[in-house]
Amino acid sequence: MANLHVEALHVHPVKSVAGIAPDEVAVEPWGLSGDRRWALVDPSGTALTQRQQPRMALASARPLTDGALALSAPGMPDLVVEVPAPGPLEPVELFGKKVETVLAATAAHDWFSRYLGVPARLVHLDDPAVRRPIDPDYALPGETVSLADGYPLMVATLASLDALNALIAQGDHPEEGPLPMNRFRPNVVVSGGTAWDEDRWERIAIGGVVFRGPKNCGRCVITTTDQATAVRGREPLKTLGRHRRIGKKLVFGRMLIPMGTGTVRVGDEVRILAAGQE
Repeated sequence: MANLHVEALHVHPVKSVAGIAPDEVAVEPWGLSGDRRWALVDPSGTALTQRQQPRMALASARPLTDGALALSAPGMPDLVVEVPAPGPLEPVELFGKKVETVLAATAAHDWFSRYLGVPARLVHLDDPAVRRPIDPDYALPGETVSLADGYPLMVATLASLDALNALIAQGDHPEEGPLPMNRFRPNVVVSGGTAWDEDRWERIAIGGVVFRGPKNCGRCVITTTDQATAVRGREPLKTLGRHRRIGKKLVFGRMLIPMGTGTVRVGDEVRILAAGQE
């Protein structure tokens, strides 16, 4: 597993909305700096994602200084959203768990509601160090996560994407491939190595930062959504179901938890410090 390098980095400031691909980014205990610190919720306080609203893929959020956002979307005026001042905490439901957040300005709620055509509110995770612990079955004491699906980072490899696309080409819906990596919305994309090696990564170093790999990443319907058009298809879930079913999950990519802080950069060497068995 030699000659592994960071091919790309991705930060998504608003959960399920398009983000940015920086050349370098700071690693914080709960994920990449600025990644998924904001989310949309419906009137009941339940998180909204591309699972319910695929058009979220066409909106984008660019981080500004001090954590503010620059929002854009088709047919909408650009909007700058400042980090909300400390105030009453707003409990939101994320995968059946309550997380305390702070509401953004009313203008942000109105902007997203107009764009999506359904009532929506934008919330901000004010204190990721304490608000949301990682699943204790996989976490060490005190480890927390932002508003990501469950873990601070997700890594995927180009070798595995190539292998998956080869399987799609041989399957029932070859016209839907090849798929780009953005279907999987990883934080770190790695080049080099062999397909599916990341399944066994228990501990890796990216540049000077060490990460634990607690589990593989189970995939959902978001992967079937074209991130450039918001149109849904059948792949890659059909092919993952046939070839990459591990336990009850359809797997692509590996979750990561930082064991320290630092900066990761495109081009950084990726070293495998500990790997499980096949």
